[in-house]
Amino acid sequence: MTIGAVAEGPYFDELAVGQTFRSAPGVTLTPGLADVHRSIVGGRLALALDTALCAEVTGGAALAPPNVVWDVAIGQSTVVTHHVKANLFYRGLVFRRTPAIGDTLRTSTEVVALRQNSVRPGRRPTGLAVLRITTVDQHGRPVLDFWRCAMLPLRDPERATGHHDDVESVGAPPAPAELAAVVDGWDLARFAAAAEGARFADLKAGQSWLVGGGDVVSSAPELARLTLNIAQVHHDSTAGGGRRLVYGGHTIGLAFAQVTRALPALVTVAGWHGCDHVGPVYEGDTLRSEITVEDLTPLAAGGGLVGLRSRVRADGDPDRDVLDWKFVAVLP
Repeated sequence: MTIGAVAEGPYFDELAVGQTFRSAPGVTLTPGLADVHRSIVGGRLALALDTALCAEVTGGAALAPPNVVWDVAIGQSTVVTHHVKANLFYRGLVFRRTPAIGDTLRTSTEVVALRQNSVRPGRRPTGLAVLRITTVDQHGRPVLDFWRCAMLPLRDPERATGHHDDVESVGAPPAPAELAAVVDGWDLARFAAAAEGARFADLKAGQSWLVGGGDVVSSAPELARLTLNIAQVHHDSTAGGGRRLVYGGHTIGLAFAQVTRALPALVTVAGWHGCDHVGPVYEGDTLRSEITVEDLTPLAAGGGLVGLRSRVRADGDPDRDVLDWKFVAVLP
Protein backbone atom coordinates (compact mmCIF):
# COMPACT_ATOMS: atom_id res chain seq x y z
CA MET A 1 0.00 0.00 0.00
CA THR A 2 1.30 3.45 -0.89
CA ILE A 3 1.19 6.00 1.90
CA GLY A 4 0.27 9.52 0.82
CA ALA A 5 1.01 12.83 2.48
CA VAL A 6 0.45 13.15 6.22
CA ALA A 7 -2.58 15.24 7.21
CA GLU A 8 -1.18 17.39 9.99
CA GLY A 9 -0.70 20.94 11.16
CA PRO A 10 2.41 23.08 10.68
CA TYR A 11 5.68 22.79 12.58
CA PHE A 12 7.43 25.85 14.02
CA ASP A 13 9.80 26.19 11.06
CA GLU A 14 6.83 26.25 8.67
CA LEU A 15 5.27 29.33 10.26
CA ALA A 16 5.77 32.99 9.33
CA VAL A 17 4.61 36.15 11.04
CA GLY A 18 1.44 37.37 9.36
CA GLN A 19 0.08 33.95 8.45
CA THR A 20 -3.63 33.59 9.21
CA PHE A 21 -5.52 30.31 9.59
CA ARG A 22 -9.30 30.02 9.22
CA SER A 23 -9.79 26.34 8.40
CA ALA A 24 -11.50 25.30 11.66
CA PRO A 25 -15.25 24.87 11.18
CA GLY A 26 -17.65 27.19 12.95
CA VAL A 27 -19.34 25.82 16.06
CA THR A 28 -22.96 26.50 16.98
CA LEU A 29 -23.40 26.70 20.75
CA THR A 30 -26.20 24.28 21.58
CA PRO A 31 -27.73 23.27 24.92
CA GLY A 32 -26.24 19.80 24.44
CA LEU A 33 -22.73 21.17 23.97
CA ALA A 34 -23.05 23.33 27.09
CA ASP A 35 -24.47 20.45 29.15
CA VAL A 36 -21.73 17.99 28.15
CA HIS A 37 -19.09 20.65 28.85
CA ARG A 38 -20.59 21.27 32.30
CA SER A 39 -20.65 17.53 33.03
CA ILE A 40 -16.86 17.47 32.57
CA VAL A 41 -15.73 20.70 34.26
CA GLY A 42 -18.73 21.68 36.41
CA GLY A 43 -19.76 25.27 36.98
CA ARG A 44 -22.62 27.02 38.79
CA LEU A 45 -22.90 30.29 36.88
CA ALA A 46 -26.49 31.39 37.50
CA LEU A 47 -27.09 33.22 34.21
CA ALA A 48 -25.98 30.17 32.22
CA LEU A 49 -28.28 27.85 34.20
CA ASP A 50 -31.43 29.92 34.83
CA THR A 51 -32.84 31.06 31.49
CA ALA A 52 -35.71 33.00 33.07
CA LEU A 53 -33.33 35.01 35.27
CA CYS A 54 -30.99 35.51 32.31
CA ALA A 55 -33.82 37.03 30.27
CA GLU A 56 -34.74 39.38 33.13
CA VAL A 57 -31.13 40.52 33.64
CA THR A 58 -29.77 40.65 30.09
CA GLY A 59 -32.94 40.98 28.05
CA GLY A 60 -31.69 38.19 25.80
CA ALA A 61 -31.61 34.46 25.28
CA ALA A 62 -29.84 31.94 27.49
CA LEU A 63 -26.23 32.96 28.12
CA ALA A 64 -23.59 30.60 26.78
CA PRO A 65 -21.20 29.79 29.66
CA PRO A 66 -18.09 31.95 29.16
CA ASN A 67 -15.77 28.97 29.63
CA VAL A 68 -17.57 27.14 26.81
CA VAL A 69 -16.97 30.15 24.56
CA TRP A 70 -13.24 30.46 25.28
CA ASP A 71 -12.73 26.68 25.09
CA VAL A 72 -14.28 26.55 21.62
CA ALA A 73 -12.23 29.53 20.44
CA ILE A 74 -9.01 27.96 21.74
CA GLY A 75 -9.97 24.62 20.22
CA GLN A 76 -10.57 26.24 16.83
CA SER A 77 -7.09 27.80 17.00
CA THR A 78 -5.41 24.39 17.33
CA VAL A 79 -5.31 24.01 13.54
CA VAL A 80 -2.02 25.91 14.03
CA THR A 81 -0.86 23.96 17.09
CA HIS A 82 -1.48 20.34 16.15
CA HIS A 83 2.11 19.56 17.24
CA VAL A 84 2.13 21.73 20.37
CA LYS A 85 4.39 20.62 23.22
CA ALA A 86 3.08 23.13 25.77
CA ASN A 87 1.00 26.29 26.05
CA LEU A 88 2.93 28.90 27.97
CA PHE A 89 0.37 31.67 28.41
CA TYR A 90 -2.84 33.37 27.38
CA ARG A 91 -3.10 37.17 27.57
CA GLY A 92 -5.56 39.98 27.12
CA LEU A 93 -8.72 37.95 26.57
CA VAL A 94 -11.73 40.27 26.31
CA PHE A 95 -15.38 39.42 25.70
CA ARG A 96 -16.53 41.93 23.07
CA ARG A 97 -20.03 40.53 23.52
CA THR A 98 -21.52 37.60 25.43
CA PRO A 99 -22.81 34.91 23.05
CA ALA A 100 -26.12 33.20 23.68
CA ILE A 101 -27.04 29.56 23.17
CA GLY A 102 -27.77 29.27 19.46
CA ASP A 103 -24.97 31.60 18.34
CA THR A 104 -22.19 30.27 16.11
CA LEU A 105 -18.49 30.94 16.77
CA ARG A 106 -15.94 31.35 13.95
CA THR A 107 -12.27 31.90 14.68
CA SER A 108 -9.24 33.16 12.79
CA THR A 109 -5.73 32.64 14.17
CA GLU A 110 -2.84 34.92 13.16
CA VAL A 111 0.87 34.32 13.82
CA VAL A 112 2.16 37.56 15.39
CA ALA A 113 5.56 36.61 16.85
CA LEU A 114 8.07 33.75 16.58
CA ARG A 115 11.15 32.90 18.63
CA GLN A 116 13.28 29.82 18.20
CA ASN A 117 14.42 28.37 21.52
CA SER A 118 17.99 27.50 22.42
CA VAL A 119 18.79 23.89 21.59
CA ARG A 120 18.98 21.55 24.56
CA PRO A 121 21.08 18.38 24.28
CA GLY A 122 18.93 15.30 23.79
CA ARG A 123 15.78 17.28 23.02
CA ARG A 124 14.09 18.06 19.75
CA PRO A 125 14.49 21.77 18.86
CA THR A 126 11.43 23.94 19.52
CA GLY A 127 10.21 27.49 19.14
CA LEU A 128 7.57 29.76 20.59
CA ALA A 129 4.71 30.97 18.42
CA VAL A 130 2.48 33.78 19.68
CA LEU A 131 -0.95 33.66 18.09
CA ARG A 132 -3.67 36.29 18.03
CA ILE A 133 -7.04 34.59 18.20
CA THR A 134 -10.07 36.51 16.97
CA THR A 135 -13.55 35.04 17.28
CA VAL A 136 -16.77 36.41 15.77
CA ASP A 137 -20.37 35.20 15.71
CA GLN A 138 -22.55 34.27 12.74
CA HIS A 139 -23.21 37.96 12.04
CA GLY A 140 -19.53 38.87 12.08
CA ARG A 141 -19.84 40.60 15.47
CA PRO A 142 -16.67 40.43 17.61
CA VAL A 143 -16.82 37.95 20.49
CA LEU A 144 -13.25 37.31 21.67
CA ASP A 145 -9.80 38.74 20.99
CA PHE A 146 -6.69 37.43 22.77
CA TRP A 147 -3.13 36.13 22.49
CA ARG A 148 -1.82 32.65 23.08
CA CYS A 149 1.80 31.43 23.20
CA ALA A 150 2.47 27.84 22.10
CA MET A 151 5.70 25.82 22.01
CA LEU A 152 6.07 23.85 18.78
CA PRO A 153 8.79 21.50 17.52
CA LEU A 154 10.73 22.05 14.30
CA ARG A 155 10.23 19.63 11.42
CA ASP A 156 13.91 20.04 10.44
CA PRO A 157 15.97 19.67 13.63
CA GLU A 158 19.02 21.18 11.92
CA ARG A 159 17.34 24.36 10.77
CA ALA A 160 18.12 27.76 12.24
CA THR A 161 15.06 29.88 11.45
CA GLY A 162 16.46 33.19 12.66
CA HIS A 163 13.21 33.95 14.47
CA HIS A 164 13.99 35.95 17.62
CA ASP A 165 10.91 38.11 18.30
CA ASP A 166 10.25 39.41 21.82
CA VAL A 167 7.32 37.15 22.70
CA GLU A 168 7.07 38.42 26.27
CA SER A 169 5.94 41.90 25.23
CA VAL A 170 3.09 40.68 23.01
CA GLY A 171 -0.47 41.21 24.21
CA ALA A 172 -2.31 44.15 25.71
CA PRO A 173 -4.18 43.98 29.03
CA PRO A 174 -7.88 44.81 28.71
CA ALA A 175 -8.87 48.31 29.77
CA PRO A 176 -11.57 48.77 32.46
CA ALA A 177 -13.92 50.40 29.93
CA GLU A 178 -13.63 47.37 27.62
CA LEU A 179 -14.40 45.03 30.50
CA ALA A 180 -17.32 47.10 31.79
CA ALA A 181 -18.90 47.09 28.30
CA VAL A 182 -19.54 43.34 28.61
CA VAL A 183 -22.51 43.96 30.94
CA ASP A 184 -23.64 47.28 29.50
CA GLY A 185 -27.43 47.47 29.72
CA TRP A 186 -27.78 44.52 32.07
CA ASP A 187 -30.01 44.87 35.14
CA LEU A 188 -27.47 43.98 37.84
CA ALA A 189 -29.89 45.08 40.58
CA ARG A 190 -32.32 42.38 39.42
CA PHE A 191 -29.51 39.84 39.55
CA ALA A 192 -28.49 41.02 43.04
CA ALA A 193 -32.06 40.53 44.24
CA ALA A 194 -32.03 36.90 43.09
CA ALA A 195 -28.49 35.81 43.97
CA GLU A 196 -27.02 34.76 47.30
CA GLY A 197 -23.42 35.23 48.31
CA ALA A 198 -20.84 38.00 48.65
CA ARG A 199 -21.50 41.20 46.74
CA PHE A 200 -18.98 43.63 45.25
CA ALA A 201 -19.32 45.87 48.33
CA ASP A 202 -18.40 42.95 50.61
CA LEU A 203 -15.01 42.33 49.00
CA LYS A 204 -11.60 43.82 49.79
CA ALA A 205 -8.33 43.69 47.92
CA GLY A 206 -6.14 40.94 49.39
CA GLN A 207 -9.09 38.85 50.56
CA SER A 208 -8.65 35.17 49.70
CA TRP A 209 -10.35 31.77 49.97
CA LEU A 210 -9.22 28.20 49.84
CA VAL A 211 -11.98 26.32 48.05
CA GLY A 212 -13.07 23.34 50.12
CA GLY A 213 -12.66 20.03 48.31
CA GLY A 214 -10.86 19.24 45.10
CA ASP A 215 -12.08 18.24 41.64
CA VAL A 216 -10.81 15.20 39.78
CA VAL A 217 -9.79 15.62 36.15
CA SER A 218 -11.86 13.22 34.06
CA SER A 219 -13.01 12.85 30.43
CA ALA A 220 -9.98 14.77 29.17
CA PRO A 221 -9.95 13.61 25.51
CA GLU A 222 -13.73 13.96 25.39
CA LEU A 223 -13.50 17.65 26.31
CA ALA A 224 -10.78 18.18 23.71
CA ARG A 225 -12.94 16.55 21.03
CA LEU A 226 -16.03 18.51 22.10
CA THR A 227 -14.21 21.83 21.61
CA LEU A 228 -12.41 20.89 18.34
CA ASN A 229 -9.02 20.79 20.08
CA ILE A 230 -6.81 18.63 17.82
CA ALA A 231 -3.47 19.09 19.63
CA GLN A 232 -1.90 15.63 19.55
CA VAL A 233 -0.65 15.74 23.14
CA HIS A 234 -4.25 15.67 24.38
CA HIS A 235 -5.19 12.58 22.36
CA ASP A 236 -2.05 10.57 21.62
CA SER A 237 0.11 9.34 24.49
CA THR A 238 3.08 8.96 22.13
CA ALA A 239 2.95 12.66 21.26
CA GLY A 240 2.63 13.41 24.96
CA GLY A 241 5.87 11.62 25.80
CA GLY A 242 4.15 8.46 27.00
CA ARG A 243 1.29 10.12 28.87
CA ARG A 244 -1.45 12.37 27.49
CA LEU A 245 -1.43 15.96 28.71
CA VAL A 246 -4.74 17.50 29.75
CA TYR A 247 -5.93 20.45 27.67
CA GLY A 248 -5.26 23.71 29.53
CA GLY A 249 -8.87 24.82 29.14
CA HIS A 250 -9.88 21.77 31.17
CA THR A 251 -7.79 22.99 34.10
CA ILE A 252 -9.16 26.52 33.71
CA GLY A 253 -12.71 25.14 33.56
CA LEU A 254 -12.33 23.28 36.84
CA ALA A 255 -10.73 26.37 38.39
CA PHE A 256 -13.70 28.45 37.23
CA ALA A 257 -16.15 25.93 38.67
CA GLN A 258 -14.41 26.31 42.02
CA VAL A 259 -14.64 30.11 41.72
CA THR A 260 -18.40 29.88 41.21
CA ARG A 261 -18.66 27.84 44.40
CA ALA A 262 -16.72 30.45 46.37
CA LEU A 263 -18.57 33.39 44.78
CA PRO A 264 -22.08 32.19 43.89
CA ALA A 265 -23.23 35.74 43.07
CA LEU A 266 -20.71 36.02 40.24
CA VAL A 267 -22.51 37.44 37.18
CA THR A 268 -20.03 36.56 34.43
CA VAL A 269 -16.38 36.80 33.36
CA ALA A 270 -15.54 39.98 31.45
CA GLY A 271 -12.00 39.01 30.45
CA TRP A 272 -8.56 37.81 31.48
CA HIS A 273 -5.40 39.73 32.24
CA GLY A 274 -3.42 36.54 31.74
CA CYS A 275 -3.16 32.84 32.37
CA ASP A 276 0.05 30.83 32.85
CA HIS A 277 0.22 27.04 32.78
CA VAL A 278 3.01 26.49 35.29
CA GLY A 279 2.91 22.70 35.41
CA PRO A 280 1.44 19.71 33.53
CA VAL A 281 -1.96 18.22 34.38
CA TYR A 282 -2.90 14.59 33.74
CA GLU A 283 -6.22 12.77 33.78
CA GLY A 284 -6.92 11.48 37.30
CA ASP A 285 -5.24 14.44 39.01
CA THR A 286 -7.23 16.20 41.73
CA LEU A 287 -7.07 19.99 41.53
CA ARG A 288 -7.48 22.47 44.38
CA SER A 289 -7.50 26.25 44.19
CA GLU A 290 -6.91 29.40 46.18
CA ILE A 291 -8.71 32.54 45.02
CA THR A 292 -7.51 36.05 45.81
CA VAL A 293 -9.12 39.45 45.20
CA GLU A 294 -6.51 41.64 43.51
CA ASP A 295 -8.43 44.84 42.69
CA LEU A 296 -11.92 46.33 42.62
CA THR A 297 -13.45 48.78 40.14
CA PRO A 298 -17.01 49.98 40.75
CA LEU A 299 -19.49 50.22 37.86
CA ALA A 300 -21.74 53.22 37.37
CA ALA A 301 -24.82 50.97 37.24
CA GLY A 302 -23.93 49.27 40.53
CA GLY A 303 -21.72 46.36 41.45
CA GLY A 304 -18.30 46.25 39.91
CA LEU A 305 -15.37 44.55 38.25
CA VAL A 306 -13.38 42.25 40.51
CA GLY A 307 -9.84 41.31 39.56
CA LEU A 308 -9.34 37.74 40.76
CA ARG A 309 -6.34 35.44 40.83
CA SER A 310 -6.83 31.68 40.88
CA ARG A 311 -3.80 29.58 41.78
CA VAL A 312 -4.33 25.88 41.26
CA ARG A 313 -2.36 22.93 42.62
CA ALA A 314 -2.55 19.25 41.77
CA ASP A 315 -2.43 16.64 44.52
CA GLY A 316 0.71 14.57 44.56
CA ASP A 317 3.87 13.71 46.44
CA PRO A 318 4.68 16.54 46.52
CA ASP A 319 1.74 18.70 45.40
CA ARG A 320 2.61 20.79 42.34
CA ASP A 321 1.50 24.17 41.02
CA VAL A 322 -0.31 23.89 37.67
CA LEU A 323 -2.15 27.17 36.97
CA ASP A 324 -1.88 30.90 37.68
CA TRP A 325 -4.94 32.61 36.21
CA LYS A 326 -5.73 36.33 36.54
CA PHE A 327 -9.17 37.33 35.32
CA VAL A 328 -11.92 39.90 35.82
CA ALA A 329 -15.37 38.93 37.06
CA VAL A 330 -18.52 41.01 37.43
CA LEU A 331 -20.32 41.01 40.77
CA PRO A 332 -23.51 42.90 41.68
